[in-house]
Amino acid sequence: MRTHTLRTDGAEITYDVHGPDPAPGGPPPLVAVGQPMDATGFRSLAAHLPERTVVAYDPRGLGRSTRHDGRTDHDPDVQATDVHALITALGAGPVDVFGSSGGAVTALALVTAYPSDVRVLVAHEPPVISVLPDADEARRARAAWRDAYEAKGWGAGMAAFIAMTSWTGPLTDAYLAGPAPDPAAFGLPTEDDGSRDDPLLSDRSWAVSDFVPDVAALTAARTRIVLAIGEETGDTFTSRTARGVAAALGSEPVMFPSHHGGFAGGEFGYPGKPAEFAAVLRGVLDGG
Repeated sequence: MRTHTLRTDGAEITYDVHGPDPAPGGPPPLVAVGQPMDATGFRSLAAHLPERTVVAYDPRGLGRSTRHDGRTDHDPDVQATDVHALITALGAGPVDVFGSSGGAVTALALVTAYPSDVRVLVAHEPPVISVLPDADEARRARAAWRDAYEAKGWGAGMAAFIAMTSWTGPLTDAYLAGPAPDPAAFGLPTEDDGSRDDPLLSDRSWAVSDFVPDVAALTAARTRIVLAIGEETGDTFTSRTARGVAAALGSEPVMFPSHHGGFAGGEFGYPGKPAEFAAVLRGVLDGG
């Protein structure tokens, strides 16, 4: 693995390059994009794609990447400009892109703004609220986990986040009227850790879930866009948002092994199936 730093407008972006350099006539680099996950989340996936050049980066203000733009929010349009700068620096475009969760939203913004950058985009479970029929309820549930975090810290906020994102089917008034989840029930700390700047639990990343896909731009792009859903995700929030984006683009999602983080190993305590995930991803990128 080789690590590099790239200066962009308002940020210094750190990225890792795994595997061989791109070979003439071979597959293009695969750029892995997360949010709020940084590059470390893609190491297991890269290890199972030894024939590919895999590039993973830390979004501005996260992981090793710093920012000096005076902002604390995480905006997919801003992050897309950083990924565009990274692809330009690689000098090997158009590339393939695998975007996970909020990174899938960044990747959709990238194709919207810079369609010539990307050959194939695999967007894995982008949390785009606007495509849901119960979008208003989803926004209220999002506000509830933010409020729990603001009131009682990380454990309370994460418990509310897990409860919302593991709920099966549309979010209902009954769900919203229910009691706040107990962090202890999820094995989470009950004491207030004092933090209020978590990129997932605060409102700093609301621009990600508030993203509205530009369907006209995305369907006009030459990029092949594939929406991906984990087999274990069921009918929960990010499965429903992925299906909604696919429907808006007139396509069918592709099922991938495991869950929302199914490409990761055991480094985060909730292992996926990275070998199986990589095999399916390879087939999709190769046109299967």
